[in-house]
Amino acid sequence: MFIKYGTGAAVVAASVGLPAPAIHAARKPVKIGFVSPQTGPLAAFGEADRFVLADANKALAKGIKIGKRTFPVEILSRDSQSNPNRAAEVAAELILKQEVNLMIGSSSGDTVNPVSDQAEANEVPCVTADTPWQIVYFGRGATPKKGFKWTYHFFWGIDDMLGVFMNMWNMLGTNKKIASLMVNDADGVVGGDPKRGFKPPMEGAGFAYVQPPLFQPGTTDFTAQINTFKKQGSEILTGIATPPDFSTFWTQAAQQGLTKQLKAATIAKALLFPPAIEALGDRGDGLTTEVWWSPSHPFKSNLTGKTSRDFANAYMASTGRQWTQPLGFKHANIEVAIDVLKRCGDPGDPNAILNAIENTNYESIVGPVSWKFGDRRNPVKNACRTPLVGGQWKRQSGGKFKYDLTIVENKQAQNIPIGGDLKPLS
Repeated sequence: MFIKYGTGAAVVAASVGLPAPAIHAARKPVKIGFVSPQTGPLAAFGEADRFVLADANKALAKGIKIGKRTFPVEILSRDSQSNPNRAAEVAAELILKQEVNLMIGSSSGDTVNPVSDQAEANEVPCVTADTPWQIVYFGRGATPKKGFKWTYHFFWGIDDMLGVFMNMWNMLGTNKKIASLMVNDADGVVGGDPKRGFKPPMEGAGFAYVQPPLFQPGTTDFTAQINTFKKQGSEILTGIATPPDFSTFWTQAAQQGLTKQLKAATIAKALLFPPAIEALGDRGDGLTTEVWWSPSHPFKSNLTGKTSRDFANAYMASTGRQWTQPLGFKHANIEVAIDVLKRCGDPGDPNAILNAIENTNYESIVGPVSWKFGDRRNPVKNACRTPLVGGQWKRQSGGKFKYDLTIVENKQAQNIPIGGDLKPLS
């Protein structure tokens, strides 16, 4: 086994544990390209990457059996640097120079979309996760009738997230006036779209929705947006933002009096990670967000056998850091890829790998994954929905960590247990 980290890149090779003749007989290793944001504004999504890769490496130390042969596995990890151009560049390098057999990628449209586009253009099988499926599907130019050949995705959808958000708000008795803060990136463009974004379902559910123009990443002055929201009398704040941008906004919202009128602040992407909440100080208490994976999720990995709680506990014991939601999906992206390769028959044949993807029926640490359920879980050919619930950050009176993300809403996934009651911000 070797783990090699360089500038913006890591190579994890799972090849030790095989006797030399077996490795020789396997010819060249099966290669998986792994792209995620490990630095830049979206670095929190990649915080657990090294742990996930090392954990997978242990499970793959003796290689995998494909047909009658055993193959060593190399996972070639690259950092998208939270930049879509960089994501495309490293994906192309993995495909054209490293000649990976299968691409995987995760964490926001700014990484998943360019990685998927490179795979589609070069006819390389690709499985991605950890971005709402509409952003990956419609955001890349697909239509309900015309999808993609080589790229498949598993994650929940914007409609699932909005359902969770509105379920939580309806529990709080607000005036149903929504203030929406949208960033001008791949996620925010779709979320802010007047036809396919947040607005139609929220207005359809009886909420009044106000969304100023999309703000540029790195904006330092949100006075205009805050004044608009105060004038409207909004009691609900929602939108899509990165943790650094939301931190800037939330500080100014408190300074300018907006937080006093809010009963809920439910922001996608920005409020997922413990360090981002802790950075807000006492202002992090009561914020709400979507929860796509947690130690309470009743699933386990069929690669390692670990339950969600086992995996979260192992991460915290190894790193000293609090569990984080991408932990589960990073692992699931790898375990689904391994399942595909085991079933493909010939890892040197892209069409054989593609056929294995299309016929996936797998129980992962984030729930069932298949592109042939034939029900709501497959809204389009290339997408598989995963379960989603709602959570609230609650200040802890004791313990190692200041906040804990507690599941407070599970209407769409009742097999995931509630952990506490939802409380208003003010």
